[in-house]
Amino acid sequence: MRVKTALTVGGSDPSGAAGIQADLKVFAAYGIHGMSVITALTSQNTCGVSDVMTVSGQVVESQLRAVYEDIPVDSLKIGMLSSWENITLLSEFISEVDAKNVVLDPIIRSSSGTMLINEDALDALVKFLLPQVDLVTPNIDEASFLAGMEITGLHEMKEAAKIIAGLGPGNVLVKGGHLEGRAIDILFDGAHFEMFDGARIPGGDFRGTGCALSSAIAAGLALGLELKQSVAKGKAFVAESIKAGFSGLGEGMGILNHNHPCR
Repeated sequence: MRVKTALTVGGSDPSGAAGIQADLKVFAAYGIHGMSVITALTSQNTCGVSDVMTVSGQVVESQLRAVYEDIPVDSLKIGMLSSWENITLLSEFISEVDAKNVVLDPIIRSSSGTMLINEDALDALVKFLLPQVDLVTPNIDEASFLAGMEITGLHEMKEAAKIIAGLGPGNVLVKGGHLEGRAIDILFDGAHFEMFDGARIPGGDFRGTGCALSSAIAAGLALGLELKQSVAKGKAFVAESIKAGFSGLGEGMGILNHNHPCR
């Protein structure tokens, strides 16, 4: 049998803590072949983002076609999309190739607080891309943007999930790691809620946890796991990556350690 594959579409992080670099590490940990399409070049490290250069739509599209015309893609993970052009062309491309297992991590703001998408692009993401994906994985900040409401606890997480589901994605996973207390994520399939409860791991803040979880879920789907299994396994993978993470490697936030097998 051929090896399973996953393609990540997103921004490059030269520090290796987030973005496509982190996604490829996760895919390797899951034992699948990882591929990437770069939508933006960023200058960032553990302290924050200092510069962003958006890749042209022509180059993004040519990267996508180069992969899909040659190699089977078992799952597609989407991260940073900073331009209206790239969002609309990707939504059209997903429909054209009938992409499977599409997971969107809606990158709106960096961990350090830098806005990574403008208002026009955010509107395009909601209008054109959300209806094309099988799962969207917003954190509390992103869910608040998409749902247009403040989220302070589990009740608001569920309400936000309902609102976001109404925008068209097949499933919504609202990640509660930025709230106080236990790290609880809520999955909504349009009819039912599923809670994924985890203990908060001490040791400081880490970059790239959202990237790692969404790419781990995409990897699980590529391997043929059901969505709930993929979320549970992905959450466990991220927890282990935090426990084994590198605190103090840079001057700012910690970096996950993806170098542990998740088979």
